[in-house]
Amino acid sequence: MEEKFKNFQEKRMHIFGELVKRYWNGKLNNVKDLDHLVSEIKEKYHFNDSDIPFIKDHIRVAMGLDPRGNKDFRDELDIVKQYKGVGQPVVAKINGVCEYCDEKNCKCSIETSKFETDIYRRRKEPVIINNKCLSCGTCITSCDFGALADKIEFIPLIKMLKDKETRIYAAVAPAIVGQFGDISMGQLRSALKLIGFEDMVEVALFADILTIKEAFEFCHLVKTEEDFFLTSCCCPVWFNLTKKSYPEIFKFMSPSVSPMIASGRFLKNLYKGAKVVFVAPCIAKKAEIKEPELKGSIDFVINFRELKEIFNSLKINLESLPSDEKDQASFGGRIYARTGGVSFSVKSVVNRLEPTRLIKLRAKKVDGIQNCKKVLDDLSSNKSVPYNFIEGMGCPGGCVGGPRTNIDVEEATKYVNEFGEDSLIMTPFDNLNVMKILKQMGVQSIEEVVDNKQVFELLSRNKLM
Repeated sequence: MEEKFKNFQEKRMHIFGELVKRYWNGKLNNVKDLDHLVSEIKEKYHFNDSDIPFIKDHIRVAMGLDPRGNKDFRDELDIVKQYKGVGQPVVAKINGVCEYCDEKNCKCSIETSKFETDIYRRRKEPVIINNKCLSCGTCITSCDFGALADKIEFIPLIKMLKDKETRIYAAVAPAIVGQFGDISMGQLRSALKLIGFEDMVEVALFADILTIKEAFEFCHLVKTEEDFFLTSCCCPVWFNLTKKSYPEIFKFMSPSVSPMIASGRFLKNLYKGAKVVFVAPCIAKKAEIKEPELKGSIDFVINFRELKEIFNSLKINLESLPSDEKDQASFGGRIYARTGGVSFSVKSVVNRLEPTRLIKLRAKKVDGIQNCKKVLDDLSSNKSVPYNFIEGMGCPGGCVGGPRTNIDVEEATKYVNEFGEDSLIMTPFDNLNVMKILKQMGVQSIEEVVDNKQVFELLSRNKLM
């Protein structure tokens, strides 16, 4: 193995951090400036002249652009300045590095072959088949050499953040708590406002709204002991695995969008002309926002690891900031971040809607792609199962175990549980913030959620015509 390519995930963040610092401060204006950055990276990590195309492509991907192979820099900065959003594919293949990899020990090959045979075929280099890829991120984080990389969506956002006329909201995933050390969510809100965001909004608030919708759907669809219901909330890996590989089971999937998509749709409805950036623990969310039926709901996705590098590059000391605390979401909405959170939340609302219900909600909570496949295989085989509500999460532990988190899953789960318990709101049913939003759309009671056309369209993949 070549030492210069080892631990490339950290080196990649250094490249991104340098781009942020220079672009933010107006020191990245032309091809010469980009070439100077290439020279610095080459010297710092002891790369050779033959590695320059590899470095340039990682710079492009860190700017949200496609790799170009051996081509010199020319119009990259002009493209970024005009960007309204980062295009497909999310995952880019970087040439020129796989030849140094010992294929027998390649984690990309070993890890993906456990659950997907056709996504990445190891020849001389990985082959991406985008219509089969689940965008789970395992291949990217497993590759020490940087042969695969997900585009970073922050550089095109900088111009908007500096424009006082553009209102941009940071919609943060429930898993974000604790990801930046022992700081409060209020301090994180202050930090995001400091770099130009209008406000930070908990996506858990919109998880509360979706919980109510899915509770009504469960009550309507599960009438006998043989009926079952799959939640579509949160995880695009779970959703796409079911859709692409288990079409006979997919018809039992809730038609609801994820809390991320709901947050973008509601915020744009409440604040006309606003932009919404989702702050995520994973890579799959970058692909989700580009799906045709969801496109336009969220403008950019940046992940926890990227946001940490942004704060470091801009020398923002989170610990020193004032704490702007708000209670936006319930305990139930906040624990969506970990395995079992969705099931707990939906069940709490089902019990409020139908306290004497004969067919109780019996949840099956699975995480990790192998376990998701196992439960879908059981359902496909018509095996009698003792559950009727199935919650799947692609990452071990749920979103807290995502590939772009900053802390380990056990510590993250502890933070999420504590933050949930700290809420003044126990269940989505009790969240007055939910009713404040819904009343602006003509909904006067919880029971009207499923009947209101505007709310239905905001929460559904399949909009009414």
